[in-house]
Amino acid sequence: MYSIGYDIGSSSIKAALVEVGTGKPVAVVSEPKAEMDILAINNGWAEQDPDTWWKHVCTATKTLLSENNIKPEEVTGIGISYQMHGLVVVDKDLKPLRDSIIWCDSRAVGIGQKAFDELGNDRCSENLLNSPSNFTASKLKWVKENEPETFDRIHKFMLPGDYIACKLSGTISTTLSGLSEGIFWDFKTNSLATWLLDYYGLSEAHVPEIVDTFSVQGKVSEQGAKESGLKVGTPILYRAGDQPNNALSLNVFNPGEVAATGGTSGVIYAITDNLSVKESSRVNNFAHVNYSEANRFVGKLLCINGAGIQYRWLLNSLSVASYDEMNDLANSVPQGSDGVKILPFGNGAERMLNNIDLGTNIFGINLNNHTKAHLCRASLEGIAFSFVYGMEILRSDGITATKIRAGNDNLFRSEIFSNTIATLIGREIEIYNTTGAIGAARACILRDGDFSSFGEQIMANDYVMSYKPSEEKEALQSAYSAWKNELEQLLKNK
Repeated sequence: MYSIGYDIGSSSIKAALVEVGTGKPVAVVSEPKAEMDILAINNGWAEQDPDTWWKHVCTATKTLLSENNIKPEEVTGIGISYQMHGLVVVDKDLKPLRDSIIWCDSRAVGIGQKAFDELGNDRCSENLLNSPSNFTASKLKWVKENEPETFDRIHKFMLPGDYIACKLSGTISTTLSGLSEGIFWDFKTNSLATWLLDYYGLSEAHVPEIVDTFSVQGKVSEQGAKESGLKVGTPILYRAGDQPNNALSLNVFNPGEVAATGGTSGVIYAITDNLSVKESSRVNNFAHVNYSEANRFVGKLLCINGAGIQYRWLLNSLSVASYDEMNDLANSVPQGSDGVKILPFGNGAERMLNNIDLGTNIFGINLNNHTKAHLCRASLEGIAFSFVYGMEILRSDGITATKIRAGNDNLFRSEIFSNTIATLIGREIEIYNTTGAIGAARACILRDGDFSSFGEQIMANDYVMSYKPSEEKEALQSAYSAWKNELEQLLKNK
């Protein structure tokens, strides 16, 4: 028997087929073949048609079943991962009233900041663990202010994954973790943040029914089966935003465990049971997938915008053939890059730098001695140093890392990158070859609470290797201190 996991991204929809008993991945497909369009009507806006996601979910599902000779009745469960912080609004017929305002849309920044100031920074930090910022609640307030006719027709709001579950089952629901990522949850009272709804002029009637993250959240309806190719009655057993789901995919559930990703942007997602917040302006805090009344496990999410995009920019600018060639060049240069330092913050305002748009900065180049090999190493070290700097921020917010696990994506494939982080933070980094869609499919077994078997499946199928801290760290520590000094000098002048 098999489970299917979906990862609803803004670039593509991925679907994974996994054996239930072993957790072994059978196949992963991605739709569409080219990246999905993002509609930007105005500067800073980003929208997508939620029915486009559904169309690609259906295509991917039919492809998985047909190409692997799987009968619909052999699929025993569905898991859903999705792009976080998006807003979908539907009428009573469950039809979208407008395109989804997705995660990277910044139109509601001012609304969230005003709420943070007027409601009180302390109250928001203590109860919401965040500023309302540009999250789903603020986006819904934007619709109320700017599209009143649409707002008056809203039956329910949903997050992107909620909408896919709705299309599959014909019923509307969400999760506590999802509400927390939209900034609708009060952690202090462990209930819906009705005071924020009141402030924004939003109705509690717009909030979907809350279901457990690991539960029968709904079953495929006749219409859902007709469009997707699945069997009527197939249960939806799991749902989570992409970053909590990434942590789940890496078997990160307990305080002190950290999930890291090094794609276009970098993410550090650390689990804690301490609801004290000092860095709510630089770090986001969301209920983790295993949050409960008894175990209030929260994921602290720190994002680094200028990560893989920095290395890709260098690849294109240096006319180097491949990342492997860049890594070979970087390995020809000693730790510290002979004094060349790169601050990799050229991908817009960095939340962890208090939303300062610092840009990428290069220091210490000697035109007689330094080569593109130095730039390659300094870029890798600079991105790694930004992860270390992020870990220091998390440490100031009460995180003590015990385990760090990362996906086998492009940055963590680099020995220089991974060894630099492991050495400077003094922790081993475990590398796993998995995806969000595979994790969502495997999560179906957690309905029974068997976290031990879930972890065993990940170790048996996904573990690649570990990077251990080097005992010789003086040169790296010196290089990091010099890099950090350059960063903090620039920040002082902003």
